[in-house]
Amino acid sequence: MATVAEQFIEILRQAGVERIYGVVGDSLNPVVDAIRKAGGTDGGIEWVHVRNEEAGAFAAAAEAQVTGRLAVCAGSCGPGNTHLLQGLYDAHRSEAPVLALAAQIPSTQIGTGFFQETHPERLFVECSHFCETIASPGQMPRVLRVAIQRAIGLGGVSVVVLSGDVAELTVPHPLGEHDLLTRTGTVVPPADQVAELAAALNRAEKVMLFCGAGTRHARDEVMALAGRLLAPVGHALRGKEWIQYDNPYDVGMSGLLGYGACYEAMHEADLVVLAGTDFPYNDFLPGARTVQIDHDAARLGRRTPLELAVHGDVGATIRAVLPHVTRKTDRRHLDRMLARHLKALENVVEAYTHDIEHHRPIHPEYVANLVDELAADDAVFTVDTGMCTVWGARYLTPNGRRRIIGSFWHGSMANALPHAIGAQFADRGRQVVSLSGDGGLAMLLGELLTVRLHDLPVKTVVFNNSSLGLVKLEMMVDGLPDFGTDHAPVDYAAIAAAAGIASLRVEDPADVRRALETAFATPGPFLLDVVTDPNVLAVPPHISAKQVKGFALAAGKTVLTGGVGRMIDMAKANLRSVPRP
Repeated sequence: MATVAEQFIEILRQAGVERIYGVVGDSLNPVVDAIRKAGGTDGGIEWVHVRNEEAGAFAAAAEAQVTGRLAVCAGSCGPGNTHLLQGLYDAHRSEAPVLALAAQIPSTQIGTGFFQETHPERLFVECSHFCETIASPGQMPRVLRVAIQRAIGLGGVSVVVLSGDVAELTVPHPLGEHDLLTRTGTVVPPADQVAELAAALNRAEKVMLFCGAGTRHARDEVMALAGRLLAPVGHALRGKEWIQYDNPYDVGMSGLLGYGACYEAMHEADLVVLAGTDFPYNDFLPGARTVQIDHDAARLGRRTPLELAVHGDVGATIRAVLPHVTRKTDRRHLDRMLARHLKALENVVEAYTHDIEHHRPIHPEYVANLVDELAADDAVFTVDTGMCTVWGARYLTPNGRRRIIGSFWHGSMANALPHAIGAQFADRGRQVVSLSGDGGLAMLLGELLTVRLHDLPVKTVVFNNSSLGLVKLEMMVDGLPDFGTDHAPVDYAAIAAAAGIASLRVEDPADVRRALETAFATPGPFLLDVVTDPNVLAVPPHISAKQVKGFALAAGKTVLTGGVGRMIDMAKANLRSVPRP
């Protein structure tokens, strides 16, 4: 009969798992050896050595988000477990199906204050749907299968705690065959809710649609509803990649990183429809005249009072309601919002991009705009928390094939590079670009060695301003002098070169395009270290301090009236399409 560890690995193979991210350690030895016996990369499961278990959890989260399948990470007992926490919080809050193996000290020592003793069955409860200990071989294979099903079925993290000595024991139950659910069904709303939604949409003269990640598979339905209602369409950050592109109703994004006319369109509407979004910033919402559609009933109404709650997938709900929605003919609200959206974009373009190609230090917007222009049409972008998220939100252009991954819910720094590792392992032939802040990169700098070890063709673009830029701006908006945000310059290109990674350092804006072209054309990993302006966050002259302080409840946490890049071309095209009298 097989050992617990051997059956564990075989169950993962049945679930379609291809690799486990982690750092080897004595409490993991039986599991790692089971991977070796099963053939490693030769038809088995690959062990991916990372430099920190935190990075392994981030990598698993990104792999799961890119593929939609279960991804796995592991940590040895004690510190190996606790290192997993940050990445698992990110995975869980991003609804990425991830299984974490938390190895434990010898089972006979639990409760004695033994070396490296922690209590992972308590530690991971808040960042998981399932967190249980396999204390006996008789719990296999059922407990592991339950853990896998919870991660896939609910979208998020499952944690299995396993002592090394238990992993070596023989299992009494054969593995057998088992059909693990890998795709969830569609939630169809009740008929009475569909009828009430249709009535609400027909009553309202001005409707606005605000879309989140739940519209991923409902883009066509959202556009059809917007066309029927002549409704402006805005999006939350996680809805950007599914809704923004080729959208004739686009009015931008709301929230702390917002731009365009989204906020105005929402607050001037008679009815706001929250479609597939659990948008957390309730102060940006109107607080009334709101309908919410979500496949998770637990989310309905937790951010704002609702006129109507609809339990259903966005696509299924719109398909059900659309035949009952009366076509509107008054375009005035839509056209006014499209005009405001274009004006907002143009104002920020003028404020932030004037003479940008000659500005030293280099404007980060210029770099982000060129990354967007030169990257592949199906590239995966990973963005660090902080100003890189701002540049990603404003300048990366989605098209239905690109992906943008970040720690958008947990807000952890240092996520971009390990996210890129997981995304690249998921598909070595796909371009993966990490937009790394120098502050975030420094936190998990050792993962450059992981990139080199596995020869991953990740392209790391470092926005190197020797500052924690978003924190500095937050202090400024609060009326505080920045403190503790700046640090000594670091040559990350030299560090990458020392690790065996091709690299360039750019300080002249005239060299940025050529350097990016070189980076993207070079086989294997590449790091481009771009020295950017730490003062670019200053509020444009045409926005008064009073406006910044009062705009949308700390709206000055970024330059909240702006969004640029190729979005402005779409805004102009949308405005040109407005019928003229």
